[in-house]
Parts: sequence; structure tokens; C-alpha cells
Amino acid sequence: MQKMKKGWLAVQVGLEEDEDGGFQKFSIPISYLYNPLFQRILDKAREIYGYNATGPLRLPCSVEDFLHLRWRIERETAAHGGGRQFQAASSLSFRSC
Repeated sequence: MQKMKKGWLAVQVGLEEDEDGGFQKFSIPISYLYNPLFQRILDKAREIYGYNATGPLRLPCSVEDFLHLRWRIERETAAHGGGRQFQAASSLSFRSC
């Protein structure tokens, strides 16, 4: 098991109904947890998996949609000089997230 860098979190991204049925692992900065866009996926994960899941945080989202979400969060962060000023989550509309 690989040790996570301080300030980072391991997540598994994927949909159980995907053809391969697998999840892909990613490392994300903990700051994502404060982003309203990311919080919507966390709410969905809580509904599906509950709070007592073991191992990396599982996100019920296609890898493609997750990569787009990560790009949007990074773009927002860069636009605000790295601060925690995020846009409203209502602008998120992915097929799987």
C-alpha cells in the first residue's frame, strides 16, 4: 500500500454498471472536500455507500466525468489565485455525477 502525501486523499472513481466493473484510483488534494461541485459527489457517495465504507473513498461517477470535474475545480482555483472561492454547485451537470 502506497503512503499518501500529507494534504492528499485517495479516492476510487467508477460506476458499478460500467462494462469493466472496476474503479480507478486517484489522489486529490483535501481542499477538494470544500468545493461545492465536489460536495455534490460526496453527497451521492454517502447515499450509495454510507459513512462506514472502508478503504479509499469511493465516488459514484464515471472516470471521464471525474476528470472533467477535477479540471473545473483546478480552473476555479487558478482563477481565484488558489483561494477557496468557489462557484455555485448548480452549474454541475454530468451524466454520472
